[in-house]
Amino acid sequence: MPDLSAVKAALATQRIETPSWAYGNSGTRFKVFAQPGVPRDPWEKLADAAKVHEFTGVAPKVALHIPWDKVDDYGKLAAFAREHGVALGAINANVFQDDAYMLGSVTNTDPAVRRKAVDHLLECVDIMDATGSRDLKLWFADGTNYPGQDDLRERQDRLAEALRTVYERLGDGQRMLLEYKFFEPAFYATDVPDWGTAYAHCLKLGEKAQVVVDTGHHAPGTNIEFIVATLLREQKLGGFDFNSRFYADDDLMVGAADPFQLFRIMYEVIRGGGFTSDIAFMLDQCHNIEAKIPAIIRSVMNVQEATAKALLVDREALAAAQRGGDVLEANAVLMDAYNTDVRPLLAEVRDEMGLDPDPIAAYRRSGWAEKIVAERVGGQQAGWGA
Repeated sequence: MPDLSAVKAALATQRIETPSWAYGNSGTRFKVFAQPGVPRDPWEKLADAAKVHEFTGVAPKVALHIPWDKVDDYGKLAAFAREHGVALGAINANVFQDDAYMLGSVTNTDPAVRRKAVDHLLECVDIMDATGSRDLKLWFADGTNYPGQDDLRERQDRLAEALRTVYERLGDGQRMLLEYKFFEPAFYATDVPDWGTAYAHCLKLGEKAQVVVDTGHHAPGTNIEFIVATLLREQKLGGFDFNSRFYADDDLMVGAADPFQLFRIMYEVIRGGGFTSDIAFMLDQCHNIEAKIPAIIRSVMNVQEATAKALLVDREALAAAQRGGDVLEANAVLMDAYNTDVRPLLAEVRDEMGLDPDPIAAYRRSGWAEKIVAERVGGQQAGWGA
């Protein structure tokens, strides 16, 4: 059996990055639902994120999305984050919410549109310089809806050219993380539809380019842990966007739809040495109908529980069963770990970290929810419209 003290020590070192946009209003394609107390600017988003870290102890970074989190002085924003006990994390580019990008951004047939998109990506690297952020996270909505709409191969050439331009702008210690999504909003052919396409581009670019696995960006039945294992084996897994899906890219709380899948993913991360590497464990979620901060805390806790169970896998017993061809015993070893109630273990970890064993209850007692509802009156709440 794994050494429980080592498991607890590992859990205490876990770090999960929360997304600024998850603190704002969000919803469906049909309606965004406003909630009282929602942040009105990046400063208030960081204040909320600081509360998540305060009560979980493992969420010290906040990802920004540009231009949703655009400010005049990013150095000042970074200092504000530090004053509140957190730091700025990945910079997420946005080349999908401009009328010019209707037929694509970096893969558009129009050179002026491609230049506009690349200029924005380069602007994001400038922001990384100002904030001290390590990662530039790229997701492209580019694609086509109809056969013959555009040349599929030429779109890949345009994509490669844009990625190369941005890659060459990266500084020391900075990385480009390329995300993929098999469909939506493009319904015929998405330009970066799968991990293989993302991997091929990253492989040609070099060591600073790695793949991001968004757990909601796969077709039903996809074996995501196989993708994780393969990318780890090739040293090309740069990070995760953790969320859940039932039908499409639902961006639900991580672990809500299939906690067993999250456990299997985290086991492969640990098995492949990813838990102690530079892999970025990020949330990417839209909390449409639930209160934002408690939902994010719950997501962090769900990742912690899956990680704890993965750390409890008796790898020696598993390896012995695998070598012996004992199918049932090998599966039983995994299931024994998954079926373990790790909540008492995590409560001990939090207590030893000087935290309340129950982060949700601690947040509710803190009065922060009532405070922000009373103070954040007037102005324009943060959100993505609709």
